[in-house]
Amino acid sequence: MDEDELDVPDCINRVRLRDEDAARALTEHLYPLVIKIIRSHLPRRGDEQDLAQDVFLKVFSRLDQYQGDVPLSHWVSRIALTTCLDRLRAQMRRPEWRMADLGETEAEILQSTLRIENEPQPGQALAARDLIEKLLDRLKPEDRLVITLLDLEEKSVAEIRDLTGWGESAVKVRAFRARRKMRQLIDLLEPENRNAKS
Repeated sequence: MDEDELDVPDCINRVRLRDEDAARALTEHLYPLVIKIIRSHLPRRGDEQDLAQDVFLKVFSRLDQYQGDVPLSHWVSRIALTTCLDRLRAQMRRPEWRMADLGETEAEILQSTLRIENEPQPGQALAARDLIEKLLDRLKPEDRLVITLLDLEEKSVAEIRDLTGWGESAVKVRAFRARRKMRQLIDLLEPENRNAKS
């Protein structure tokens, strides 16, 4: 349902007056947006419903702060992104990064990509996606977010600026550093590749 099908301003006013039907309608209206953001920014699907609930708790507890100067979907997107970042920060990461962390197919994809600079074969797409997720897992939450938005979702720097509140130069610098960190992680996994560069 898009904002034309739901009278969003009226619904928000009714929610502010504690109308439970309006709260349900607003939740149903916003749920596809929230779950899409969660699924594209968190690697593990197990707790996505809990996280969606956290997002909606924040949305409803802060609804009085919403002034209507931006579309509601942008305001909610920002809350969802911030909630995802908070969750990523809270997750503990293992400090070491080894080739043994990869599955057999992921290791093969990494080795063939590094040596031949080829794209993975069509049958290896799922393993390639898993490899990307493992690399992204090793990044700081903000770095993961900028790479996901810029490279995977193909959003512009201006769109990322609007979603995150970061300046355009901050987005570019963070993306550069995140890509460099991913390259370093790959080098750690592929010692022969690192030695060949020396």
